[in-house]
Amino acid sequence: MSTEAILELTQWLSPAFPLGAFAYSHGLEAAIEAGQVSDAQALEAWLGSVLQHGAGRSDAILLCHAMRGTPAAGDLAALAEALSASRERWMETREQGAAFVRTVNALKGTDRPEQPLPVAVGVAAANLGLGPEQVAALYLHAFVSNLVSVGVRFVPLGQTAGQGVLARLKPKIVELAEIAAKASLDEIGGAAFGADMAAMRHEEMEVRLFKS
Repeated sequence: MSTEAILELTQWLSPAFPLGAFAYSHGLEAAIEAGQVSDAQALEAWLGSVLQHGAGRSDAILLCHAMRGTPAAGDLAALAEALSASRERWMETREQGAAFVRTVNALKGTDRPEQPLPVAVGVAAANLGLGPEQVAALYLHAFVSNLVSVGVRFVPLGQTAGQGVLARLKPKIVELAEIAAKASLDEIGGAAFGADMAAMRHEEMEVRLFKS
């Protein structure tokens, strides 16, 4: 395991990488507006559900399969789009994936096609020499970190409270990455219905700060 490879993956998943992740709340803005997420405890529960039963789990499984190259990346990309529970979720994974591919192509001189974010990261990470479990864990940590930032700014929570939420979610992230690294595509799916409904409500909000 190369330190340089870890740094490269960390760069790809950092807030400085131009994905525009800050513009997406994954439906969390609607949940905050509705009073469903109003403190650190509620934010932790919400994000834990999204991780274990929603897009977190599905994305991690897609990423691990993309790293292995089976099935083909095009098939995984189609599945990733089909798993999007709403129009904004579809845009979220498509737009961030496209931004990721454009930047990696520019940095590495490659010509990979645009793909939904978990597939794009998995394909790009396949040559880093890192295990799927490690890549999935860092991917999920970046995903949750962005949503914690949404909570810190708009619940609002203090910075320390937000970091406490992220720290307490680490064991779930590690466990989920381990599961995803061994999971078959038959095990993919989601049941975070509250988060899915919030994402759908977000599409109809007249005043909103985020794109999802």
